[in-house]
Amino acid sequence: MELSCGGAPKADQFQPAQAAVLDIFNLYLGRIPKCKGDDSYRETPNKMQKRITAIHRELPPSNEQFLLDFEQLQAQFPDKDQLRAATESVLATLVMHCSSHAPHAEFLLFAVRSLCSIDYINWDKFLPALLSSISVSEVPVGLGTQSVNNVLSSVSGASCITASSITISSSSNFQPSNSASPLSPVHAIASPGQGSLDPLASIGHSPVKPSEMSYPNQPITLKSSSLVKGVGVNWTRQLSCKIILEGIECNLKPVTYADTFSHMMNWLVSWEQQQYSGVEDFDDTHTCKPEKVISDWIRGCLDVIWLLVEEDKCRVPFYELLRSDLQFLHNIPDDEALFTMILEIHRRRDMVAMHMQMLDQHLHCPSFATNRNLSQFYPIISGESMINLRAAPLTYPSVLGEPLHGEDLATMIQKESIGWERALRCLRHALHATPSPDWWRRVLVIAPCYRQQAQQQIVVTGVVFSAEMVSEAMIDRIMELSKCTNSETSLWLEWLTLSDILYFLTKNGYIDFLDFVDKLVLRVRQGDQKFVRSNHITWLLTQIIRLEVVTNALNTDPKKVEAIRKIISFQTEERNFDQSIVTPQSILLEFISSSQSLRIWSFNPSNKDCLNPEQIQKGKQIEEWWRPFGKGERMLDFANLDDRSLGMFWVLSHTMVQSACDVLMNWLNSAGVSELMQSGSIQPNERMMVMRESCPLPMTFLSGLSIHLLLNLTSKIEDTLFQGQVIPSISLVEVYARILLIAPHSLFRLHFSTLSQRCPTLFSKPGASLLLLEILNYRLIPLYRYNGRSRSLLYDVSKTIASMKGKRGEHRSFRLAENLCMNLILSLRDNFSVKRDLKEPSELTETLNRICIVSLAIMSKTRGIGELDNFLYLQPLLEQILAASQHTWSEKTLRHFPPMIREFLKVRMDKRGQVIQAWQQAEATVINQCTQLLSPQADPTYVMTYINHSFPQHRKYLCAGAWMLMNGHPDNINSANLSRVLRELSPDEVTSNIYTMVDVLLHHIQIELQHGHLIQDLLFKASANLSFFIWTHELLPLDIVLLALADRDDDPHALRLLVTLLLDRQEFQQRVKICFLNRPTEHWLNTGLAKRVELQKALGNHLSGKDRYPPFFDDVAARMLPVIPLIVYRLIENDAADAAERLLATYSGLLVYHPLRFTFVREILAYFYGHLPSKLIVRILHVLDLPKIPFSESFPQHVNSSSPAACPPPDYFSGLLMGLVNNVMPPLSSKPRTGLVGDTAASPARTALSKAQSSVHSMPINVPENQKAFYQIQDPGNYSQLMLETAVIEILSLPVTATQIVSAFVQTVVHVQPVLAQSSYGMQMMQNVVGQSTGLPTSPSGGSTDSMSTSRSNTASGSTTPNLVSRTGCTSQSVSCLMIQACGLLLAQLPPDFHLQLYVEASRIIKECWWLTDATKSSRELDSAVGYALWDPTWAAQDSTSTAIGNTVALLHAFFSNLPQEWLEGTQTVIKQLRPVNSVALLRIAFRIMGPLLPRLASTRSLFLKTLALLFNVMADVFGRNSQPTSLIEVKDISDIIDFLHHAVLYEGQGPVQGDSKPKPDTLILCGKMVELLRPDLQHLFCHLRPDPKISIYAATHPKFVQSTA
Repeated sequence: MELSCGGAPKADQFQPAQAAVLDIFNLYLGRIPKCKGDDSYRETPNKMQKRITAIHRELPPSNEQFLLDFEQLQAQFPDKDQLRAATESVLATLVMHCSSHAPHAEFLLFAVRSLCSIDYINWDKFLPALLSSISVSEVPVGLGTQSVNNVLSSVSGASCITASSITISSSSNFQPSNSASPLSPVHAIASPGQGSLDPLASIGHSPVKPSEMSYPNQPITLKSSSLVKGVGVNWTRQLSCKIILEGIECNLKPVTYADTFSHMMNWLVSWEQQQYSGVEDFDDTHTCKPEKVISDWIRGCLDVIWLLVEEDKCRVPFYELLRSDLQFLHNIPDDEALFTMILEIHRRRDMVAMHMQMLDQHLHCPSFATNRNLSQFYPIISGESMINLRAAPLTYPSVLGEPLHGEDLATMIQKESIGWERALRCLRHALHATPSPDWWRRVLVIAPCYRQQAQQQIVVTGVVFSAEMVSEAMIDRIMELSKCTNSETSLWLEWLTLSDILYFLTKNGYIDFLDFVDKLVLRVRQGDQKFVRSNHITWLLTQIIRLEVVTNALNTDPKKVEAIRKIISFQTEERNFDQSIVTPQSILLEFISSSQSLRIWSFNPSNKDCLNPEQIQKGKQIEEWWRPFGKGERMLDFANLDDRSLGMFWVLSHTMVQSACDVLMNWLNSAGVSELMQSGSIQPNERMMVMRESCPLPMTFLSGLSIHLLLNLTSKIEDTLFQGQVIPSISLVEVYARILLIAPHSLFRLHFSTLSQRCPTLFSKPGASLLLLEILNYRLIPLYRYNGRSRSLLYDVSKTIASMKGKRGEHRSFRLAENLCMNLILSLRDNFSVKRDLKEPSELTETLNRICIVSLAIMSKTRGIGELDNFLYLQPLLEQILAASQHTWSEKTLRHFPPMIREFLKVRMDKRGQVIQAWQQAEATVINQCTQLLSPQADPTYVMTYINHSFPQHRKYLCAGAWMLMNGHPDNINSANLSRVLRELSPDEVTSNIYTMVDVLLHHIQIELQHGHLIQDLLFKASANLSFFIWTHELLPLDIVLLALADRDDDPHALRLLVTLLLDRQEFQQRVKICFLNRPTEHWLNTGLAKRVELQKALGNHLSGKDRYPPFFDDVAARMLPVIPLIVYRLIENDAADAAERLLATYSGLLVYHPLRFTFVREILAYFYGHLPSKLIVRILHVLDLPKIPFSESFPQHVNSSSPAACPPPDYFSGLLMGLVNNVMPPLSSKPRTGLVGDTAASPARTALSKAQSSVHSMPINVPENQKAFYQIQDPGNYSQLMLETAVIEILSLPVTATQIVSAFVQTVVHVQPVLAQSSYGMQMMQNVVGQSTGLPTSPSGGSTDSMSTSRSNTASGSTTPNLVSRTGCTSQSVSCLMIQACGLLLAQLPPDFHLQLYVEASRIIKECWWLTDATKSSRELDSAVGYALWDPTWAAQDSTSTAIGNTVALLHAFFSNLPQEWLEGTQTVIKQLRPVNSVALLRIAFRIMGPLLPRLASTRSLFLKTLALLFNVMADVFGRNSQPTSLIEVKDISDIIDFLHHAVLYEGQGPVQGDSKPKPDTLILCGKMVELLRPDLQHLFCHLRPDPKISIYAATHPKFVQSTA
């Protein structure tokens, strides 16, 4: 369609209504149409013609006539909807055409008001159409239809409200054409002056020509050549804002408000795009400045936004501004109104973020005191294995407080920022606390320089540490150790640990080696005077110099010469320590520079020019010392080396790895071989050769060898152990285990996968598989648990069990693998699955399935299920296990199970009656078969007949039939035949026989009792029969028989029979004494010759069978290690505490060999907390090696206290927390420590402090033990874990109630600063902090009842000294923070009984706080006090005063952050205890308590909805329909709560709230119900959280609600 000369359309091509409306608007706008064929207008007019034309132009009618003329149109077009649609279409077009002409714009605004007065504008259609048209017209040149649609959909990028959700009627549907014609850049359009008014001037550049307007049901096409240019956009926006202001006053639909808000925000965010567009064509002689126009339309946008978010109407929630991009403008225009809005957004946004963050959140850091380091990142897992899941031990708060994480974020953290320091604090503490390698793998990524080109862009979520952070933290640790090392032996264990970690990190590519060396050199050059030059750093670098990533870098890097020079710059010739003392370490450090130089030379001969000739020459001394040993002229006795020889061999291990490895292997094999002596006659080809025993290499010797040598040595030993033709010696096996324990990071391997890759046929060799299972079961279980690979090992062993349980005769390997699984299952501290596919039933044995249930119950009740996915998978896991088990648990057992597992199990049917019924049906047949097989005169050939031809359903009753035939006289049966048959059965059939026999014998006892027999006689006969099976002829495995009896505790005689076997009869007790007569309790300390036990004596007839491969550590008594604790559990469940105590006392000598006895003590105390008598608790504690456990000095007094329920004094609890602060919590100071545990000379203040603490708190700081090697504390794993778990054991052992204990802890925390100040060691140092007070306002101090004052007290809450902790840089307030965090960590490890008491005590303290209960205080004064205590999340680190409420809330936050996922369910209790809430101040406290939990609750929908409903209910306590009337509260007083509730609804837990985030439907439905509880005058503030699309913008733009109302 063409425009005529002036742009007037041809009337015959218009629909009548639209043409008529356009005519009347042209009339009032003074727009005179010109005919295209009029030649006079084709000529270029001169000035005279213009003046004449202007003189004779007709003036438009007055505005007052407009409605009269429009009424004539109404009469002409009776279809009101058609006329209204035509009017809206014309108006939308004219707004874009005429907005730059001031009189025209004024008239259009007048027309809009007039038409609105007669209801001829449907605002819900007109405003979206107008705004969409403007958006289309502002599309950059060259964009087609699809691009324009993309622009429309992105208009609301700053908000959740998307333009795509707006439905526009066909009468106002603008669709741009796909014109291919190029357009010039957009230019500015001026408002023409009165003297040169061209009625068509403004149309010439308009975005939509009149000829292109559509009539109803006819789409309008947009030519790309008619886009609005330059400043014309500004005029259009200015006029549009004025029109919108008129429309907003009407009652519009929420979707219209949403669309309008979206466009306004987009205009403001993109304001710079229009600022100077087209200024080059701008004529400032006739128009206003563009800056003024921009200012006007910006102010118009602000007016619209303020009107939309005004609290009286709440058309759009103010929260939409908080999550918009407006606050991120980099170049804010010079507009005061906009600046004011941004400031308000920041203020309210910070309040929301404050609710989301814990108090002192920037100080929270993982303590690594638990094996399960709770992640701060909680995704909803859908089938992803936790083995590969990344962890986020730290998160960075977003602008709205949501936790952020990820590699891309970590790389953007700026140095010296709070985020950077927090990350380094975590890494530094990790290098001290040595968490498992599994933790490092989850939080780190390969350094960018080591990634493949194709993987450069891969970003890993869940990671919060960059390679640069790791490198800096490692350098900090090196410098810290260097400054504190005052001799070659000083801190040697710390250096060894650090080298293990550095080797692991470098080998896996987590550290950029060259960058690390560069930074290390720079740091050393900048080192202070305390830095002592030694060769420790040279030794560290020499440990890793053989790694492939290092050699590649030194061979290929363009700056390799410079890198080599930097490496050798750490070498030093001087000995800065006492040269008169010769130690292995001093020899190593003296020659390590030479070893390093020789190694660098070996890379490339050209490197010699970079090296020190003296060091190369010094290498000849090593060669000369080694020459006689290498030639065989002399022998080294590695078990008894002097210090110099030991040091020289350590040097050799770094210089000549292969030679050193060969010599060691020769020495280990030097004892020779001999024939294995076996009983009975054997054929010559069946003879077995075994290595003679020698003394194993001591740990001291192995620890100083280079890690590279240890790796080679491990590989060679594995070849000898598992692929050699000679049976290895026990000493060689011990050395192999010791090497793996020395460097748990660098040397760990998954044995099943590693060995099978090296030798695929390995496990087909019976001896190799038996040896591997023994090593794993008796030496390496703690190592696997420390590395977080217990579940992987469990999967591998379970596959072995599944493949063997149906094979006949595989009893020894099967029972050993089963015993290993028992230990593994009971060692797990978190949920697990017995098969990777939860849909398939378990393939474990009946025994293991039962233990799995018990282990899950213990873990859930004592530690809680930590990870969300494990919590969600608990029920499928139970179904998987129980699908393969028929067992039911007794009521006495179930009452101690955690509720979820108890409810799941109690509905199972007890099938014991069916078992007895089936036995009775088959009894005659079975007795007949057993008579033929087991009579004393039975034919031996019948054995094979029975095995090959009997039915399986009859074979499972073999032992039961034998029992009945014995009838108390074991000599009545043929034990030889029975033994042969049982050995030929499969292990699964033997297990079934045992469980069936136990059921039958218990049933038989019941029948005999009914016949008048005495129970004592029956139990004596039964125990004699069982002794015949187990000991006399060794026909059945002891552990399975005892577990079968323990699992039938629903029978009153099962446990009595069990106690008789273990306590009254002496067979097993004697066996235990013989087994462990010469075994050391700590196997790594044994240096003597091992004595091999014969197979028959170690395992008995049934397990040994025809096997001849000798045992190493295996024994029937040793296999009882996982069984005895389970029996103790069962006795306590059945109220047999005395029997449990006797059992523990009798077998205390056995339990000292339990690999996880510390864990056993901790878990049994937690599992039965409140049900154990004091005498039994003391006996349980004696299972531990008490001298090696860091108990408080006063703890024995309290646990053995004669006075009933005597609670320890407050000093005991504060001392316990100080012990955690000193040994568990990461230090707050970012500076390296100057005083390290283990180096008392470097920290005299620490020594004095330790003495003071010992006298005051009875909490000794065990200085030499803070840094123990892993093998010394395999259970629980590291020293931090040992300290925390010891504190847990102490608390669980105290003979007082949980209420008393929690109250004492809470009182200590609430009054933490007065407690510290008033203690004796604090008072001694008070003068050190006098004058440290600041000018901050004072609040009521914790523990003080004084009223608010205007000055701060320097002696009450601020008198704590820096000397309270061992770490330098800690101030009094930092000690307070750490004590609060330590208390939260400790309480989170205790059972839920303590949690309930914590919630009760915390709520009591808050409610009873005097300044909340003071009736004379106004609401604003209370709010001010709450703000002082809780507003600033970093307050405690900045101020040395504290409040009772602030400390209590900080404690709750620290407690919540350490709670496992399962125990979050009880967190609502603290709020329930606070109700009814009667003030805004208390309301704000409740929200402040629960806010930081939101990220963890969001991924658990049911719990999240419960918490959200609770918060609304709490708000209803104050502002509910039925609440007591309160003083007048302005909306602004609770704006933070309103905003936070909107934020909670939109937060999904997967990251920060985005512009397109939408609330979940179930959340809106819940909120809709909750809002009804509030007062009517406040309900409108939450109207958008309702599920009604008629009042809520969220519901109106949510697809589910829109479809339901369509």
